[in-house]
Amino acid sequence: MNASNFKFKKNMPYTKRKYMGGVPGSKIVKFTMGNTGRGYAYRVELINLKDVQIRHNALESARVAANRVFEKYVGRDNFMLKVVPFPHHIIREHKRVNVAQADRFQEGMKNAYGKPTAVAARIRQNQPIFVAEVDKEYLEYAKEALKRAGDKFPVPTRVVTSEL
Repeated sequence: MNASNFKFKKNMPYTKRKYMGGVPGSKIVKFTMGNTGRGYAYRVELINLKDVQIRHNALESARVAANRVFEKYVGRDNFMLKVVPFPHHIIREHKRVNVAQADRFQEGMKNAYGKPTAVAARIRQNQPIFVAEVDKEYLEYAKEALKRAGDKFPVPTRVVTSEL
């Protein structure tokens, strides 16, 4: 299945893990990176511009891309990066058989409820996806890092800067 099939929120969130078996875990390794115990001068946010569902692997790849820029140009002690949404919504997929004479094995779309395959975060319009805090000399690197993270998402994003 394509990720574009799960991009838009259509139904109620499907989140009750205790009633279903085999739910895959989230691939997001860390939600907060850098030096969190320090005060910073600027706050940079990656803002979502449309209602969307973002899968956990897209959030993780964006986190890795942003963290790579921060660690390369800023250093571990000079920034704080946080992933704001948590993937609660469970995505189901109806597996199809892709072999010769598959029509004998499968029932088509009859009772096609699907099995859990991934988790996603439901994000509303103008909600921040990533939040970074840096000092003035590293502000341009923070904007570049969040721009690279925004390129990993299936939705238009904007980088917003504010002074703390």
